Amino acid sequence: MPKAPHIQTPKEDPEAIAYVELVRTHEMLCSEFAQLFKSRGISQSQYNCLRTLALQKDPRGIRIQAIRERLINRVPDVTRLVDRLEEAGLVERTPDPTDRRATLVRLTAKGHQTVLSLDEPVNSLHRTQLGHLTKKDLRELTRLLVHARER
Repeated sequence: MPKAPHIQTPKEDPEAIAYVELVRTHEMLCSEFAQLFKSRGISQSQYNCLRTLALQKDPRGIRIQAIRERLINRVPDVTRLVDRLEEAGLVERTPDPTDRRATLVRLTAKGHQTVLSLDEPVNSLHRTQLGHLTKKDLRELTRLLVHARER
């Protein structure tokens, strides 16, 4: 029986090495945030949506399309995400007075309180995860990550 070929990544392939390290770092950072949000009964995507709503200026709310455009992570079905937040009492929908076909989404008092209660834990986790880096290192890391997306 012939031996199956072994798939290898060249040890000197800097793109592959950088990718693997980026994925490992992403997994580590995200898993800690997932635990934090799970302890509050929400997912990372739900927090992302709540934070997006908390940062928008219009007290009437924003359309789902605007939420989709502002989310950090891609979410396949933002409408379903908003449905779950509405069921939890964290957001509410109201008719858009400028377009009868559209609805606006905004935080409820409970949603606002949820975001506020996570501000310090989220900031603390950022400091725990990346606080050992200097400000110069953080600026350079940010620059490189942005540059990597600018093919």
